[in-house]
Amino acid sequence: MPTLDRQDNVFVLDLGDGENRFHPSWLASVSAALDEVEKAEGPRALVTAATGKFYSNGLDLDWLFAHADQHQDYVTSVHALFARMLSLPVITVAALQGHTFAAGAMFSLAHDFRVMRADRGYWCLPEADINIPFTPGMAALIQARLAPQTAHRSMITAHRYGGSDAETAGIVDQAVAEDAVRTAAVELAQAQVNKAGDTLGTIKARMYAPALAVLRDTTNPLG
Repeated sequence: MPTLDRQDNVFVLDLGDGENRFHPSWLASVSAALDEVEKAEGPRALVTAATGKFYSNGLDLDWLFAHADQHQDYVTSVHALFARMLSLPVITVAALQGHTFAAGAMFSLAHDFRVMRADRGYWCLPEADINIPFTPGMAALIQARLAPQTAHRSMITAHRYGGSDAETAGIVDQAVAEDAVRTAAVELAQAQVNKAGDTLGTIKARMYAPALAVLRDTTNPLG
């Protein structure tokens, strides 16, 4: 399960050491960690990271198929996580040390910055290959955070981006060696800790108002 630590002014949320799929209990744990970050005072920033082969493989499809009657509520909770991260009033950095797929990739896009391992691991939106369409909220998030041509290629072709390719495409801000991913993310976050607060939250809310409105629409989240 996710664990929250603090290094000086940077909170580090480790998402786990498995596939880090969005099980309801995982979502609740991440939400509780974000509560702690948000209620803290003074300079601060947030890094999310993971341990092992995966950053996150996204939706917990096994749980979802076993609880089909809760499909809409589950998607609403995932959208809420994306919206919260996208508008969090602190600078956020995703440290992508491993595979970052599907909703895990979308979660990374909800951060302000991304640092990815250069030599191994992929960032990918595989929905076109696995026959699961993007929800309106997911599409809005992706298109708000990626350049149009990159969003198009990512969503239509399910292209797998390695770290260097992801940096070239503007998906990630830095591609670094494996042992430097978390350190680089913390350094990037540390440089921005004085931005935390209501002004930053307002800037994000206004910058991403259209995407946030779709993500927070609970009337028909599945489209």
